[in-house]
Amino acid sequence: MENSVLRGKVEATLEKIRQGLKSEGGDIELVDIRDGVVYVRLKGACEGCPMSMLTMKNWVESTIKKELPELKISQVKAV
Repeated sequence: MENSVLRGKVEATLEKIRQGLKSEGGDIELVDIRDGVVYVRLKGACEGCPMSMLTMKNWVESTIKKELPELKISQVKAV
């Protein structure tokens, strides 16, 4: 799949997640997609939050995998 199409699909899913994060004073930014790994940056209140790892695994990663199974994403990592 072409990288711009891939990024567009991931960005659309992140926009849904972003709405929830913004309600808590946070945000998320797509940094890169390489070898089945989505790299994101948590911003605002999410940056350095003790719950950020749970947010990444239980919400961000699970949502991307659920909504975009065709992309074969292995994991989502914060940078």
